[in-house]
Amino acid sequence: MSLNLKTEDLSWEWKSYGRLHRDELYEVLKFRQEIFVVEQESWYLDADGLDPKSLHLLVRNKENLIGYLRLTPPGKKYIEASIGRVSIHSEYRGEGLGDQLLTMGIEKGKEVYGSGEFRISAQEHLISYYEKHGFKALGSPYDEDGIPHIEMLLDE
Repeated sequence: MSLNLKTEDLSWEWKSYGRLHRDELYEVLKFRQEIFVVEQESWYLDADGLDPKSLHLLVRNKENLIGYLRLTPPGKKYIEASIGRVSIHSEYRGEGLGDQLLTMGIEKGKEVYGSGEFRISAQEHLISYYEKHGFKALGSPYDEDGIPHIEMLLDE
């Protein structure tokens, strides 16, 4: 893995909003803003009210947050459960961590919500990435915060 990343140095932890410590919440919000607002130059309000209702998967390399995913229950954003804010720090991309993150999100959703149905709002350039995980594109692309997106559905 990149930067001499060792599997034994990685920790994967699910947390409810209530179990996120104040400093962890700050770290998560900063991480998401660095990627989705600054890096992608998309000026939008990340704090959308779904965090308190969701489960959060944090991936750390030793002490550093390098990956994140938010799992939102059915009926909160879509009828189905939703996976969002899937993100890997730029220095760790291309090593399969995103695939592991997404797979863990799907498995956790099945376990917690008892269903293999997930709806996402995917950035259009990532359609093939999500398709390799079983998602199917629905409808036409649309603008979300200045970036073309498309709704995708996984129904296992």
